[in-house]
Amino acid sequence: IALSPPSPKACDLERLNHDRGHHPDRDRSTLGRLSMSAPAIPTVDLDDLRSNDPARLETACASLREAFGVYGLVYVKGHGVDQEAVGRVFDGFRAITKLPPDEKERLARRAEWYQRGWTPPNTETAVAGGGQPDFKECYFAAPYDSDPEIAAQYPEIFCANVWPETIPNAETWRREYIEMGRALHEAGNELLRGAARALGLEPGVFVDVCEGGAHVTRILHYLALKPDQIDKGILWGEEHTDFNLLTLLPGGRFVSPEGKTAPKPDDKSGLFLRTRGTPENPAGVQVRGRPPEGCIVAQIGQQLEILTGGRFVATPHVITAPGVAGWARDSAAHFVHANPNRILYPLKPFLGLEERKNYGPPVLAGTYALKTLVDIGLAPKSTIEKLGYRHYDRLEAQRR
Repeated sequence: IALSPPSPKACDLERLNHDRGHHPDRDRSTLGRLSMSAPAIPTVDLDDLRSNDPARLETACASLREAFGVYGLVYVKGHGVDQEAVGRVFDGFRAITKLPPDEKERLARRAEWYQRGWTPPNTETAVAGGGQPDFKECYFAAPYDSDPEIAAQYPEIFCANVWPETIPNAETWRREYIEMGRALHEAGNELLRGAARALGLEPGVFVDVCEGGAHVTRILHYLALKPDQIDKGILWGEEHTDFNLLTLLPGGRFVSPEGKTAPKPDDKSGLFLRTRGTPENPAGVQVRGRPPEGCIVAQIGQQLEILTGGRFVATPHVITAPGVAGWARDSAAHFVHANPNRILYPLKPFLGLEERKNYGPPVLAGTYALKTLVDIGLAPKSTIEKLGYRHYDRLEAQRR
């Protein structure tokens, strides 16, 4: 990987993280211990990152340093995502959720750990959230074709897409789904180039790491709670950090008990993130994700935190359910991954004794993905046995 010397701004970020009491193993306690705040999460215009104007470019990079260094999240303008088409993609998945159970089951890929097609509710669990299953059903599709050799090496995470045939306008839904994923991915690439510049690196460093990754676009339908489930601690998505490199969120919508798109029913529901801890507040501050009109959200995943040695922080986030019954929510996310054969370890400009301790030893991104999928309950525990030599029985047979 070609690197340029760290810029003074990268050093500024290092001091900022130190002043804010950055600890990679910071307290991730329950939501009840978090304080509420309304800080100004930065917004970045991708047109500024594409600009040849040094002042515009530096302003955008400064915003990324703060956004990714403190919050692990940034609001994004100029992203090129068709928001009306996103709504139609949600409509198509709502049609899938209403299919008979046997039809939905035909769209599931259990043998591939639900990495494509339909995922039933209560399938995925959060590592840091006490193992509560998520209260949602999902759909996964890859917006780009996979490299055949990498797909042969990691068949479960590079499996083929599966598409419904019985929903209205199925072909149009498939096309708009793919277009949404690709638009989010391209916006992510622009952000990754800007993030590299913000840290004094060559612009293509992070994009190159992601070339050939297991990128996937997910649609989510968070289930409506019944009256007897209100105020019982049920979360739509337990607090967690994403294990990939960068996540792009095109927005979501609430659905009323009558099945109509509507404003949120109360102030309890939505996306909340946890900021980096400080000496005064080691647990961090709970912040509501509230992007400006027309913006999408981008948040840091574990892989990018590792590569930056903690200069950028993976975003702990939780999706809370309303305090009233009958309300659902539709949402989507695009996950940008490192190529599975790339090594996850802090890059040289960010590598010191503390970083070696917090992020070592080096590990293949593919191995990291397999281990995480076991941790969250999607892959079987037997997958771990594949991560080392597994032919000791041959020697035992020879010794008999």
